[in-house]
Amino acid sequence: MSTIDSESHRLTEDILGFIEAGVDAELPAFNDYSMRLFAFQYANNKLFREFCDAKKVRPGDIDRWEDVPMVYNDVFKTHLVSSFPLEEAVLSCLTGGTTSITQRGRIFRDEDGKRLVFAANRVMTGSYLFPDFEEGKRCRILILAPSPELAPSMGMAIGMDQTRQAFGTPDSMFLLGKTGIDIKNLLKALRESEASGVPVALIGATSAYVYFFQACRRKKIKFHLPPGSRICDGGGYRGRFGVVTREDYYGMVQEILAIPESHCVNVLGEAETATNLFDDALRRHVKGLPPRKRTRPVPPWSRVLAMNIDDLSPLPDGEVGLLAHWDLANVPTVLSVITDNLGYTTDGGTGCEMVGRAKIENGKVSPLPDETPGSPMGDSAIFRMLETYTNFSIDFKMALAKDPKVAPSVREEIEARPGSVASCPQVVDEILVAQADDEAAKLRDDSLKTFKDQTERPLDWYKSKSDEQVLTDHPAGLKSEQQVSGKGKKVK
Repeated sequence: MSTIDSESHRLTEDILGFIEAGVDAELPAFNDYSMRLFAFQYANNKLFREFCDAKKVRPGDIDRWEDVPMVYNDVFKTHLVSSFPLEEAVLSCLTGGTTSITQRGRIFRDEDGKRLVFAANRVMTGSYLFPDFEEGKRCRILILAPSPELAPSMGMAIGMDQTRQAFGTPDSMFLLGKTGIDIKNLLKALRESEASGVPVALIGATSAYVYFFQACRRKKIKFHLPPGSRICDGGGYRGRFGVVTREDYYGMVQEILAIPESHCVNVLGEAETATNLFDDALRRHVKGLPPRKRTRPVPPWSRVLAMNIDDLSPLPDGEVGLLAHWDLANVPTVLSVITDNLGYTTDGGTGCEMVGRAKIENGKVSPLPDETPGSPMGDSAIFRMLETYTNFSIDFKMALAKDPKVAPSVREEIEARPGSVASCPQVVDEILVAQADDEAAKLRDDSLKTFKDQTERPLDWYKSKSDEQVLTDHPAGLKSEQQVSGKGKKVK
């Protein structure tokens, strides 16, 4: 076993122990392990080392986890961010919303990295979606999201299949195929739960639920699922099927399924960081704690800070900034990732909430959510980043520069670049309407093909090609308006 493998394996085993200890455990050694992981990644991740050297931050120079350099999440869309030899990769995910013309937006994990990400999310799912389940208890899980067979490199598909395997009975199933929702089997499963009194769990994309609930309303179909049934949504809602606020969504869940708001859970997943964050509504209900505004508890093996958009300094609880994650489960990549998600911390920094994405306002990055009345949930605060907001990414800034006077919609921006890859929820939207929309059907087919192509593409392709070769080989050609990362020039 090489020195790299040995240290990676030692770190993995220790961190797996922290994860298995659960979300209520304490981890006083978080800072020590952060310094150890920083040193390991500096030594073994060439891209990260160059980044740290440019910032003049090296192991031994710092002694706090907060000072480990934060890598912007879009770096993953244009570069290979790996702290292990790529020939050891066993799992890859295409980053959501990848629009880089390099198409290099794959996050690789080796065997240890796969164990970490699967363990982290099994523990988080058990703690927040199934907090009332004893060890080994299972239930039927109905999944409104693409399966790994349909989209093998989609993080949503991989994660939900892991939930099925860890918590589902054998009759659990994926119910969103290429032609849309499998209505026949979904209705059959819901009626079976009603008749038997056996609770079910529904997990899937937010937009798929909105679409289904609206169809039920039109057809005057309702269910009365037994107590203990629950629903978990993720991915956000872009308003494709009309204005639906978060409160509207909870109302539809109660109206159509008879699942109370206490048993509705939302999950925030970022492909660039290993641990998904769930809201705490169901866990608090099960523990008999008084209701409160939902928040997302951060587990002991992670830290989250909201960073000031002007100087990237940490903000106190309640102040909105760019969310940054330090996750010990990120052994195969980098410890710290800063996102374009806007949010704030709660409970002394042990919890957080996302309120939107960064947007340009008056030529600068604005943390203010859109106050337009009647905006759909997700869109009320979620905006795509329209230009880089700091110089911290040195010579590989993430080239999202566009005319700040013309802000495209989320869908327009994603679809504007030939060959771009739609995000997980965007693909779900197109699947839902593809039968009646030729444009949507084409985007669906192109995106699903990309999720498969990215999975099947040899690792040697990524390792052997220069950035210029990747640009030349990309099927979109050189027609994007994106700036070539690291080259300081425009591709037209």
